[in-house]
Amino acid sequence: DRVATLNMGLETRMHNPIGTLSGGQRQALTLLMATWRRPDLLLLDEHTAALDPRSADQIVRLTERIVSQQHLTTLMVTHSMQQAATLGDRIVMMNHGSVHADYAGTHRRHVRAEDLIRRFDEIRRDERLDVSAAELFRDAYV
Repeated sequence: DRVATLNMGLETRMHNPIGTLSGGQRQALTLLMATWRRPDLLLLDEHTAALDPRSADQIVRLTERIVSQQHLTTLMVTHSMQQAATLGDRIVMMNHGSVHADYAGTHRRHVRAEDLIRRFDEIRRDERLDVSAAELFRDAYV
């Protein structure tokens, strides 16, 4: 029954080898398995990174729904500033193990993806990183 709630077309494919599922279907199934027993903390590490934009959007919406319904505390690592701005109750920007920005509470409500990208550019200038925000976060505008 829970598989059908994913709305990913998996209910008729449960006996198929996992390798025959699309990336989005595999990720949806993985998310369902990870939340089956309602963990104290849900860890998501780039959980949409290898997906096409449509599948990534489906997984983000599914993640929002599951986290909200189950009231899960979630730690999500992402390079997508759009996902961070949309999903994060608190946003922490780190580089080489150091915290460079921490947006929480009232201040967090006013932070947009563009603000995060601007802050990343400041960090990059300060630390002379080799990658640009446009390269690293290019799918933040999808």
